[in-house]
Amino acid sequence: MDFKKSVLILALALAGRQAFSQRISYIVSFPNLAHHEARIEMVVSDLNTRTAFFRMSRSSPGRYATHEFGKNIYDVKALDAGGKPLTLTRIDGDVYEVTRHNGYVRLQYTLYGNYADGTYVGLDPAGVHLNMPAAFMWLKGADNVPITIHFNIPAEWHWTVATQMQPTGDSLTFLARNFQYFMDCPTKLGPLHYRQWDVKNPDGRIYKFRIALDGGADDTTFTSFSGKVQRIVRQAQAVFTETPAYDYGAYTFLASINPYVHGDGMEHRNSTMISIPTVFRDNDRLLGVFAHEFFHCWNVKRIRPKTLEPFNFEKSDMSYELWFAEGFTQYYGELLLTRAGFLRDTDYVKTIIAGLINTKMNTPGAQRYSPVEASEEAVFTDAGVAVDKTNFPNIFSSYYPYGGSIALALDLQLRAKFNKTLDGYMTATWKKFGKPEVPYNVAGLQEVLASFTGDRKFAEGFFTKYIYGHEPIDYNSLLAPAGFLLKKTDAGKAWIGGSPRTFSEKEGLIIEANTLRGTPLYEAGCDIDDKILAIDNQDTRTLADLNGVLAKLHPGTAVAIRYLHRGEEKKGAITVGENPAVSVVTFEQAGQTVTPAIQQFRKSWLGAK
Repeated sequence: MDFKKSVLILALALAGRQAFSQRISYIVSFPNLAHHEARIEMVVSDLNTRTAFFRMSRSSPGRYATHEFGKNIYDVKALDAGGKPLTLTRIDGDVYEVTRHNGYVRLQYTLYGNYADGTYVGLDPAGVHLNMPAAFMWLKGADNVPITIHFNIPAEWHWTVATQMQPTGDSLTFLARNFQYFMDCPTKLGPLHYRQWDVKNPDGRIYKFRIALDGGADDTTFTSFSGKVQRIVRQAQAVFTETPAYDYGAYTFLASINPYVHGDGMEHRNSTMISIPTVFRDNDRLLGVFAHEFFHCWNVKRIRPKTLEPFNFEKSDMSYELWFAEGFTQYYGELLLTRAGFLRDTDYVKTIIAGLINTKMNTPGAQRYSPVEASEEAVFTDAGVAVDKTNFPNIFSSYYPYGGSIALALDLQLRAKFNKTLDGYMTATWKKFGKPEVPYNVAGLQEVLASFTGDRKFAEGFFTKYIYGHEPIDYNSLLAPAGFLLKKTDAGKAWIGGSPRTFSEKEGLIIEANTLRGTPLYEAGCDIDDKILAIDNQDTRTLADLNGVLAKLHPGTAVAIRYLHRGEEKKGAITVGENPAVSVVTFEQAGQTVTPAIQQFRKSWLGAK
């Protein structure tokens, strides 16, 4: 794009803007889209510092580990108002400085993007998928400066733009009130399909909802799917009794459902970026990510931890509260599907609830570390990249299901002990922190629980045992009022640890994952990359061999084991155990009576609101 055209577009982008002492604008063009490149210009005027520092982010909203976005920008230049080059010095991998300027800098660079998901960038002739931290350089120290962005899209492409940014009279130009808001505004460009509906709040205010779909779909299929998302929205609204007051009166589901994206979902203040790598169909299995991410517009985007406010884009962002922000949202995501009628309540309990319970009861991370400590590990585990092996299977349980298991326990305790619900607690948290947008900490969540239940001792005990601590939870007692109980999945069967996926049969029976604390393999000294040769003096070169040996043994039996460790044969003993995994069964299946009280408990918990 030539200089005169660039200046013209910039003038249009700034037209009608309120006057500010400093201005920042972006112009995005696509001269080489076939090869996944975009050309970006960032224009800064009225600079009041001698040296201007520009940089790429290293983290992204909803991601807590570092991501080196700077690797995908190049051909970086700086020009003055007359188009003459300014001295630009790269002082770090993703940081540049301009030391001599007259208050105006036009930064230009090429962006490469070929990984469309909830974090990165996808640039393709079929459409453009932008997560802002992965795409846009920014000026340090300009946190409160409003931002204008213009997309230079040829009219003959017939593309539209979907974003949560403030629209203007120009359909290709948008506004963000400050840096933090801009970075929280994912944007889709392309031949998008739309469905829109209204949601009314108890105060009478009406908000517009829409799905912007990047994926092939006929009108009937898309309309049916949109109707299902509307049911999820209603059930989520019922939890808190209202939706947030969305900026500019709208909420957008940015949905890329096609084979060319990578699976992810990422929450934002007034939108969510969803990418599902499949051909779009009216499939209920696609709804889970919609339910989870939409719940986040309350829980984490407005009910917001102090540790993430403001979000630091220069480093990883550690939080103590992800067990609540992500874990309680994980619990509600699937619960909303059940309440909306997309999961049978018994199937939900047998699959989803059983999974949460097994996380708490049977993973080393949840047995040894608290939800707060699990949250702290997000800086390494949240899509963070590492080439060396870690011991995460023994020290970390994901704060998603771990937090979900705590949400389950609290929900059932509130119902049984106080005739209250987790919905009520979430609403109380919303009113205390979310609606007024006051950041919270763990102590604040405990205080809300004390106020909500009227029982400070209960709240203190719950947080001491299960949030700051990692004490076991008696789920059998908690599930009984709903007519469910736990049973061992493989009771009475011999087991040495892991699952069939733990082993490979490439060159014998090789352990391909960390052995877990407390399992027979771990206690016998076996670990990842070891090759099992024999158990109980019988060759175990395949999974079939192993299963045949175990079928003849009983839990608690000590037998001989031979294995190779780095080519050296080792001999020892292994005491086979019983798989601790549990399943959830109904009282009906167990031959127990289902009373009207049990039926009412189930309906109140799992039924539509």
